[in-house]
Amino acid sequence: MNRTGENILNPEDRVILRTSEASFRPYDRYGFGNPAMDWVPLSGDAEGGFETFVLKMKPGAQSTPHRHRGREEFLVLQGAMIDCDGTEFRTGDYVKYRPGSMHHSHSVDGSTLLVILTGQNEKLG
Repeated sequence: MNRTGENILNPEDRVILRTSEASFRPYDRYGFGNPAMDWVPLSGDAEGGFETFVLKMKPGAQSTPHRHRGREEFLVLQGAMIDCDGTEFRTGDYVKYRPGSMHHSHSVDGSTLLVILTGQNEKLG
């Protein structure tokens, strides 16, 4: 509401995605599924060069080694994840990778991330 108390929002201009009620599906990037990771796409798509999604890594999950063609950023919503250099990211950490950077990560006890990508990642190996 504005200062006069008038509602100026058109509800058709808003989209609400209730991730707590979402059906996660197998993470199927790089042309194959990873049974230890599930995701819910939120906005954008890989072909469009921008996407946002929630990613759940099950205990013991490891991501595919990849190179970032654009930026990758994520917020750890729950749990912890360890990068290939041994750096641990915990709940509340916000991590940014520059274009051209390469890595892979794993989660010992599982983790949930909010991921924001620009450009497509390139599978390594």
